[in-house]
This record gives sequence, C-alpha cells and structure tokens, in this order.
Amino acid sequence: MRDGNIPMKTSSKTSKPSQPGWAVNRRHFVAAGATALGAMAISKGGGAWAAPAVGEATDELIYLSATKLAAAIRLKKVSAVEAVQAYLRRIDEVNPKINAVVTLCAERALAEAKAADEAVAKGAKLGPLHGVPFTIKDSLETAGVRSTSGTLGRAFYVPAKDATVVARVRAAGAILLGKSNTPEFTMGGGSRGTSNLLYGQTYNPYNLAHSPAGSSGGAGAIVAAGGAAFDIGSDLGGSVRMPCHANGVAGIKPTSGRTPRTGHVPGYGGLFDSWQQLGPLARRVEDVALLMPIICGEDMEDAFCYDVPLGDPSLVKLSGLRVAFYVDNGVFTPTPETQATVKAAAGWLREAGAEVREDIHPNYKSDYEISNKAREAEGGAWQVRLLKRYGTVVADPGLKQRISGKYAATPDFLEIMEEVDHARSRMLQWVKNYDVILCPVSGVPAARLDQPAPRDANYTRIYNVTGWPGSVVRAGTSPDGLPIGLQIVGQPWKDDVTLAVAKFIEERTGGWKKPSI
Repeated sequence: MRDGNIPMKTSSKTSKPSQPGWAVNRRHFVAAGATALGAMAISKGGGAWAAPAVGEATDELIYLSATKLAAAIRLKKVSAVEAVQAYLRRIDEVNPKINAVVTLCAERALAEAKAADEAVAKGAKLGPLHGVPFTIKDSLETAGVRSTSGTLGRAFYVPAKDATVVARVRAAGAILLGKSNTPEFTMGGGSRGTSNLLYGQTYNPYNLAHSPAGSSGGAGAIVAAGGAAFDIGSDLGGSVRMPCHANGVAGIKPTSGRTPRTGHVPGYGGLFDSWQQLGPLARRVEDVALLMPIICGEDMEDAFCYDVPLGDPSLVKLSGLRVAFYVDNGVFTPTPETQATVKAAAGWLREAGAEVREDIHPNYKSDYEISNKAREAEGGAWQVRLLKRYGTVVADPGLKQRISGKYAATPDFLEIMEEVDHARSRMLQWVKNYDVILCPVSGVPAARLDQPAPRDANYTRIYNVTGWPGSVVRAGTSPDGLPIGLQIVGQPWKDDVTLAVAKFIEERTGGWKKPSI
C-alpha cells in the first residue's frame, strides 16, 4: 500500500514477545478502531527536501526550529504535509542506525497534516505549533498509538487517551510522528543509557559507539538527528538534562509542580513524587521557551501540579544577574574540557554585566549523599510494584540492578526523608543569594557503550531533590567531537531566567550542531 508519499511495506501478522530479546525496531503499531493492531516497516522514500528560506542558518526543512517552521506553515511558505513527509524520510534514513523511534503513526500524521493545510487555506485560527511534527517519549501515553514505557508487560498496550502534555501540544497544532525509546519504566537503562528488552539499544547520533544517555535518550537522539522538531521527556534524576547534554540539544527540567505528569508511566504520587518533572527537548532554546507555556499548568488530576505564572525569558535582563558557577562538586571531577566550558560561560555573563562568583553550596557533598540514601532506602519496592502492576515477568537487567530488596525500617526511612527536607532548606538558604547557577550537566561527555558508565558523574540529581528548574544548552565540544552541555539552574519558579541565560549562551556558541549521521 501507499502511505502518503512514503512507500510502505505492510504485514498482517502480529506476534507477542516470546523471549526477552523480542524486538520490533523500526516498526509501528497503531490502533484500528479500539483493538486491532497492524505492523508496518518503513522503507526509504525520496531524496532530500529543501525548504524555502525563512531566516534559519540552514535552508533544510527538517533543521528549521519548531518556531520558524510553524511560522513558515502559517505564511504558506511550506505545507504541513511537506514537513511531515520530510521528517518521515529523515526517520527512515537515520533510525536504522540510532534506533531512536520505536513506534510510528505515519498514516495518521499525514492525514493530520493534510487537515492542517486545509485549515491554513481556510484562514482558520491556528495554534502556535500548527503543523509542526514531533515525537514523544514512549513513557507518555498517546491515544490510538502503542505506549509501552519500555516494558514487556505493555508490549501491545494502546491507550484511549493522550497524556496531558501530549494533548496540549496536539491542541496547539503539533502532529505526532511516533514514539521515542526509553529504558524500562524510564529507570532500566543502567550504564547503557536508553535500552530495553522490547526495542534494544538507542545510539548517539554523534558517535554510534556512545550512549545517548537516558532516560529520554530516544528523544534526544532523534531530535539531534533531525527526525523530529521536538520531544517531551521526563526527568527523575537528570533524564531530560543528561540526554540534552549527550546529544547536544536544548531542554529544561521545569520547577517541580509546574508540568502535569498525568498519562506518564510511572505516574505521580508517593514520597518521591516531586522529584520527577516533564520537560521539552528541542534543537533550539527558542523552541523550549515556546513549548513551556503550552505544556505547563495544573490539569486537576496530577496531585502535585500548580498554576504558577511563567515568566517571559525575553524580558530577563542579564545585566545585574547574580551568578554562581562551579566546575567540581567534590563528588566527581569533570574533564578539563567540561570545566573550561562552564568557565567560558561564566566569563561571557560577566562581560554582559552579570555579577559572577565561583561558589558552591557548602554542604553539597553531604546533601548529595543524603539523596542517594533516600533513593536506596526503599530497596526497589517501587520498581517491583510497577512490574506487577503491568504484568511484566522478565525485567530488564538495568531495572533489576535497582531492586536490592534491602528495605530500610520505617523509622529509619522517615528519618532519611526528614534529612532530605533539611537538605532542601539548606540549599534554599544558599541559593537566595543567586539568580542563576552554572555547572556541568555531567562530568564526562556521552559514555562509551562498551565501557561501564562512570559512577556519580551526573551533576543533575541534586536539583531533582531541590525541585529547582534546570535548563541545558550545548556550549562545548569534547576532543573526540561529542557535545558538552551546560546546566543552568535557577531559583524555584524562575524557569524563565534559566532559559534566558541558555539563549544567551546559545548565541555565543551556536548551540546544537548537525551530526554527521
């Protein structure tokens, strides 16, 4: 059959996974009605597409920012159908190499693109993302499109309803292309970054021997490779920020409580509820800023989500900002290039009139250790409950590593959580002296897949405990050509300040760079 202008091969056969290694890479399953599933393998379709020039550094359609692509569609300089076709061709080109997109809904995307173009022709009211193609992390539920969260027990699960953030970007006009890979329940990747028993390993588009990090590694990889204009990931310990760093894209972990997690697996609730947030990933900071007001705000279902005003990054003045920076947290010493990246960014802000000081929270190391104690205290009971809830009998090895079975006694666990709150208070008393904190995302670039990932190299986890916003933008390059991200942390609810600084750094460095893949 023909699917739009993309040649497709079809199969009427579907099979249930009979072994942990069962894979459906580069296949898509979409619900027909309420229950039927069909499998399609994408074949290559057409050559490169050149978009009309609309002010971007490159004139290739797939590398336009989402902001500029939406503008081009509104102005009829390019059609939504052309945009979807171009992105589908790019997925077909790169996905066999990086294995980032695990489920496609190509036919539906093309149908929605056609309807989007008809709306433009009629002069209808258009949303800010009208016609913009995107992918979404497979831990977020998508109506009519298979949503597995990387676990065997959900291999054929097709939700009837979109996750809140998915519904919001679709209501703004964005068109879903498919789902991006994630480790099992977003936690099972281990040193491999993003891998699971359903779909296998996702690879870094800048070097296939390296990890895309996790857990939003599929999102980071496909956005970096030009296969989607944006994606939305989840961040429990760095799972948006680490893939942004590893894949050289921009993104944000918003302030805890700003984005609803409804429709994400795992969902909201529990003592660690505030540690997880959903946030966008895109090639350009302007797109992250565009997406934030669309996805944020309570949905009257997530029990820990609030309507707190979101400031406009374009109104933030860099002059006079109080900036702290540090290049070594005392837990893991970063590479010289990583340290140089942070120092350079601090220097540029000083030149822009900011008050810059090298400083770090004096109790950082001990508070980091407290956060580790909290994570380990429940012995993996949360993961065990998830496996049982979704009927997964065989767990990914990376997830098994998190299940120690060593549970802290209730009085000890409660004491640890009290220590966590004391750590949060100490951090707040320190950060009130600063508007922005500059530091590494990780002490190293994307790890090699054939070597154990360095332990405690992340500089992100402590800010899941505090709940503060953290933006990431590419600001450097390692000697072997891998991206180096800069983490920009702000006071609670000052997400706009972190994005303003990220945009400034992007302008100085160029930010995202096209991979050779």
